[in-house]
Amino acid sequence: MQPIRQLMNAISQLASPQVCLFTPADLRALLPEHSDTAFKTLLSRAAREGHLTRICRGLYLFDKANPDRGLILHHAAGKLRPSGLNYLSLETVLSDAGVISQIPMNRITLMSSGRSSIIDCGPWGSIEFVRTHQQANELVGQLQYDPQSRLWRANVSQALRDMRATHRNLDLIDWSVADELV
Repeated sequence: MQPIRQLMNAISQLASPQVCLFTPADLRALLPEHSDTAFKTLLSRAAREGHLTRICRGLYLFDKANPDRGLILHHAAGKLRPSGLNYLSLETVLSDAGVISQIPMNRITLMSSGRSSIIDCGPWGSIEFVRTHQQANELVGQLQYDPQSRLWRANVSQALRDMRATHRNLDLIDWSVADELV
């Protein structure tokens, strides 16, 4: 069987609407008999031929799994930084709660124990990781797990604290709504 077909068959068996994003390491495990160079070439070919869609560096989407397109960025964030502390906060949480009237289009913001960075995910938007020095034990009661996005989510008061701590622009905040929710 051709390697590309072998890879696609293996992915088809693993993929579902909830499991549709794969790192090269995930895919590498499916074809251990190929050399690293042959595997990289195969991955490039799979993306070029449309079998996989490159979301960003180190992350591929298997579109035939029929994923929820509205959550691609959320799932990508979890896949890109699987270890360490990462949680939705800042403008994303405040917009969802109605504290900020403007809705960030195609952008999510997360606080992270890793370094700050903005990851461009092409047509899906971008993921902004903002460094925090807080420890998980300091956030007990401030975070709630969101099963739909498969990420931790800050409550409004924590998102406001994060906004101040990171010196974000507070001009868009409707303080009357924020005071009701805190």
